[in-house]
Amino acid sequence: MKSQASLLSAMIAASIGLATSASAAPFLFTNGSPDGRLGALSRSESVGKIQTETADDFILAQPTVINGATIAGLIVNAPATSIANVEVEVYHVFPLDSIDPPSGRVLSRTNSPGDAEIDAATRDGSDGTLRFVANQQGAGVSVANTVVNGINPNPSRTNGEGPATGDQVQITITFTQPILLPAGHYFFRPEVLVTGGDFLYMSSPRSPGVPFVGDLQAWIRTSRLAPDWVRIGTDVIGATPPATPPTFNMTFSLSGETVPDIGTSGEPNCHGQSVDALAKEFGGIAEAGSVLGFSSVKALQDSLREFCQ
Repeated sequence: MKSQASLLSAMIAASIGLATSASAAPFLFTNGSPDGRLGALSRSESVGKIQTETADDFILAQPTVINGATIAGLIVNAPATSIANVEVEVYHVFPLDSIDPPSGRVLSRTNSPGDAEIDAATRDGSDGTLRFVANQQGAGVSVANTVVNGINPNPSRTNGEGPATGDQVQITITFTQPILLPAGHYFFRPEVLVTGGDFLYMSSPRSPGVPFVGDLQAWIRTSRLAPDWVRIGTDVIGATPPATPPTFNMTFSLSGETVPDIGTSGEPNCHGQSVDALAKEFGGIAEAGSVLGFSSVKALQDSLREFCQ
């Protein structure tokens, strides 16, 4: 389940308007383990293959430095050792970073990822801003349904493309340039480049027992559909009324540190206030950078400038 305890305590604090300062604390967000229901393509563009993005949401109740993540999926049509690269993007919830009203090519954009990613939060193994390690969890593992090619404008319903079998992997990601985000609602989108094969991002339990208040279902798009997105369950797989379409979460986790006393993004004094707060919290700005996972004080300062813009 997604990290209910930390989210609940943060929401209670916000609801009663706590005015006292808070301290940095470990952050963990998790969707749990794969449930075997779905594998959704999520891959970078390569020769003969178009980019396909699968995204699921998470909430930050406080400003947070994210320095690690995990994702789970199936490697199909290639061995698990064929992973060549991993890239991560983060999106606001529509209509932020988007053309509004949208194109009208899809049934709905309500609660979708925005059109464009948050540039300051993009991390890519090919440019050294993340490292990844893939561990095989099992061979001959199956999912009951897949969404791979049938990702279209309205009408987009395909019922899915049936089961698939492959090597299940867990990919552990370390952000060598940690991601600093304000409190808010976001979508997390990993892409995995597999030489000779594909990565099917595995679903995790969503219902019954929705993991957190405000939880949204997973969305998908190809470079041909962009900037629009479609809902994997409601739009692509669908169901014949009166049946209710399925909805999905994806299997990922995020880890890091909350930094609640840093400045407010967009405010003139944001950078100075953030530096002062982190130095006070950790006993110096160099110590803050080390604890939060930054490679240098300059890397931390650069992230603070991006955060404060």
